[in-house]
Amino acid sequence: MSAESIGIIGVNHKTAPVAVREKLAFSGDCAGPLMALLAIPGCRECCFLSTCNRVEAIFVAEQPGEAAAAVRGFLFANVGISDEEARKYSYFHQGKEAVDHLYKVAASLDSMVVGEPQILGQLKNAYREATEHKTTGVILNRLLHKSFSVAKRIRTETNIGGSAVSISFAAVQLAKKILGGLQDKSVLLVGAGEMAELAAEHLVSQGIGRVVVANRTLERAAKLARQFNGTAVGLAELPTQLAEVDIMISSTGATDLILRKDDVKPLMRQRRNRPLFLIDIAVPRDLDPELNEVDNVYLYDIDDLKNVVEVNKAEREREAARAEGIVAEEVVKFGLWLEGMAVSPTIAALRQKANAIREAEVAKTLASLKSLSDAERKSIEMLGNAIVNKLLHEPTLFLKNNSPHDNAQVKLAFVRQLFGLDKDDGQG
Repeated sequence: MSAESIGIIGVNHKTAPVAVREKLAFSGDCAGPLMALLAIPGCRECCFLSTCNRVEAIFVAEQPGEAAAAVRGFLFANVGISDEEARKYSYFHQGKEAVDHLYKVAASLDSMVVGEPQILGQLKNAYREATEHKTTGVILNRLLHKSFSVAKRIRTETNIGGSAVSISFAAVQLAKKILGGLQDKSVLLVGAGEMAELAAEHLVSQGIGRVVVANRTLERAAKLARQFNGTAVGLAELPTQLAEVDIMISSTGATDLILRKDDVKPLMRQRRNRPLFLIDIAVPRDLDPELNEVDNVYLYDIDDLKNVVEVNKAEREREAARAEGIVAEEVVKFGLWLEGMAVSPTIAALRQKANAIREAEVAKTLASLKSLSDAERKSIEMLGNAIVNKLLHEPTLFLKNNSPHDNAQVKLAFVRQLFGLDKDDGQG
């Protein structure tokens, strides 16, 4: 199986707006998507990654180009757009390009915020689910493990994470910029997951005055609020809290809007039109885009955060250039491993055929020599083994050693033809 058998098809923040991405968001167990992908004709292995800003199917197939069309159809099945539009909003990488892309994703070189660490954990979770459902094999197991080690190497050898910020931190920076400081301000965090926790950490480090956490499960809200000396409330108290706070950062896993224009309009009278800053970092979106039409309400979604993350762009890009050099080197290494994967079955077949001939000829010889002692019989068997090993030494080296000018496929075809490895009788 060559590198060309590897394919990745997906959608991310660069190729599609949040209005499209939120319709592609898969939540919960990935068993359904994984089984659907593996059911595609010719698909041998697969892994499925779904995050706030990307949905990707990583697969190994006999005909990746043909499989990609089926994968794209699956991803966009519920979006309600044409195949032409789906192509416009998605990307397809094959072979070494796919390996290069995956390494960059793992190392956060393809993230909205270059250097953010969350994506590696998300990719590891996606791989764990794939292995639990037995949808990966030799190639994807190796590829994904290598993507993790490449990401670690980049973290170690570059300062890619030194000046990078997470989406949550970008949200906090935006709030700070708008309000001119956070010391006497209050924030309502809606959702008690990882994104909310990260936002709370950054807010506290920036000196926020008061933290309120709202969540569907009050117990989870209380747990997060305790970490930051905050207050926990249920989602039913959202209107009451919105009348008081300066900032609301929403990051729930809800499938529908949790706050609409008509919910907020009456609150602005209570607030005496004091500005309310709403930051929606959820995909699908939590907050009604029409909220921006309400006076003194300022709504920013995840796409708006792109402007905030430009602050450290120059430093990140310098480190990203170094990181991409590491990726290029590791892509070559993976290509060499794949070539070895193609060589290994040929070497095994060659040795199997040679041993079969040795066993047959030694058995014939021993059958004709009735008076041999056990030691003499063992000596003849050892002689046969030694001859096979010495004869196979040079052909094995020939297959394993590749110079830059070698054509590995031609070498394999030559050896297989020379030793008759593809003949039906297996003896040639």
